[in-house]
Amino acid sequence: MTRIGEKFDRLKRAGEKALIPFFFAGDPDMATTYGLVLEAEKSGADLIELGIPYSDPLADGPVNQAASARALKNGVRLGGVFSLVRDLRQKTRIPILFLLYFNCVMQYGIERFLSDCAISGVDGLVIPDLPYEERTNYADVFGRYPVDIIPLVTPASRERAANITRGAGGFVYCVTSSGVTGMRDRFETDFAAFMKEVGGVTKLPKVLGFGISTPAQAKELKNHAEGVIVGSAAVRLIERCAPEALMREFSRFIREFKEALR
Repeated sequence: MTRIGEKFDRLKRAGEKALIPFFFAGDPDMATTYGLVLEAEKSGADLIELGIPYSDPLADGPVNQAASARALKNGVRLGGVFSLVRDLRQKTRIPILFLLYFNCVMQYGIERFLSDCAISGVDGLVIPDLPYEERTNYADVFGRYPVDIIPLVTPASRERAANITRGAGGFVYCVTSSGVTGMRDRFETDFAAFMKEVGGVTKLPKVLGFGISTPAQAKELKNHAEGVIVGSAAVRLIERCAPEALMREFSRFIREFKEALR
């Protein structure tokens, strides 16, 4: 069983929900990202999702696009993020996911990329521009490495959930609403029906993400899934917070969301 699977098993036994904060590697710099990962774990985060900066992030809204651009301007590249994860593995076993675009993987070299994931300690991958139909073309190479490929299911693709989740691992990333990432005031999806459909075709844990920006929203959604991903709100906090206050404010942010999930 992978580290992600072990984490969800422990959470289930404890009757808890997973909190997965998302932020970009290298925003504002690698040393800060290192500190944020450790602070997040200490404050109650269960898994970490790191965004890999990319020049054309089609699935991202303006907050995440700006963060990606800042990291790229700082010279952040994939090799440096692998080094960051290797350093983190000296301090923590918290499951770490990468969110990245498939073009980044192909430019790096898919076999080399997966090998470096395994060596450095990356546990899972969220690849929003790799549909199931294309993912099957790489099933053999994905299967050679102990890295979970996290499937994304949207309200619009729920009828294909059985195919989308086939051969995947870790958990199912259930997108709250169609469109790009970003904070939302409300959701129009019937989550009870959505989660029932997804749960009917896979035993993987279900995690809701996209637009969850307040503890109140997390509390509202917690009974529909095994966890939530909080992205743009975390990225915005990192952008706006003064450096000397960031770790303290980020810790408060994580603790408030974790409390909402209890």
